[in-house]
Amino acid sequence: MRAAAWVAQLGVLVVHNDPVVEAELSRRAPAGVSVHAARFESPTSTGAEYTHETWQHLIAHPDIRRGLTQLGQMDLTAICLCFASASFFGGLEFDRGFAAAAGELAGGTPVYTAGEAIRAGLTELGIRRPLVVAPPWFTAPTFAAAERYLAEAGYEVAGLVHYQLGTGWDTVQRHRLFDQGGRWAVDPDEVSRHVAAAFPPDADGVLIPGSGFRSWDAVAALERQLDVPVVTSNQACLRRLLTIAGLHDTVPGGGRLVDAHP
Repeated sequence: MRAAAWVAQLGVLVVHNDPVVEAELSRRAPAGVSVHAARFESPTSTGAEYTHETWQHLIAHPDIRRGLTQLGQMDLTAICLCFASASFFGGLEFDRGFAAAAGELAGGTPVYTAGEAIRAGLTELGIRRPLVVAPPWFTAPTFAAAERYLAEAGYEVAGLVHYQLGTGWDTVQRHRLFDQGGRWAVDPDEVSRHVAAAFPPDADGVLIPGSGFRSWDAVAALERQLDVPVVTSNQACLRRLLTIAGLHDTVPGGGRLVDAHP
């Protein structure tokens, strides 16, 4: 069997303890699309809650600068910052400023953020009033920041569902759930059931942000049951790469955003 030619290469910047981005993207990427990661220290690794960001602050992070430089030397098609919370707290200015400065550090390789990819996905699917599904480790400041970010971009949040882990996690501070291993405890089938039960009649789609939130496997079931499109951070990240690369490959079972585009 002849191996597929390499047609696109995606670089991803992910927090140091996030295994989900590479797992979901590598599994779903079409033949010939490869995924390459660089890591940076999680802002919550000190135990502090993450509540603020600017592009100037993040681009100055030594891990970010090193990762962008190294990924830029690999002749990749594009690089995605898989950290939607940074966009939420930094606003649209963060997306613009970070992408421009990061592209220079990466030697001209196109750079985009998870926030930018999410917005492109929502727009492509015609979603204006999404139900937003928050990961277990999101807290009230992140909820508010996400709503502000979407409003600034012209979207209206139809409702918010906060996915909960089992009772065994009740003693862990919410913003520490990811670092304490909650990333491994997310069940996509439970995500699907949880979201379907809470879906409001006036929503026209579902947005599941959080690159470390294992949720892509919930998309197909939700789209069948609710008959609306669903966008996740990692799904949108891959779709943005395919757009930049000019590819029309589809991802069977990956959701309308990547399975049925022209």
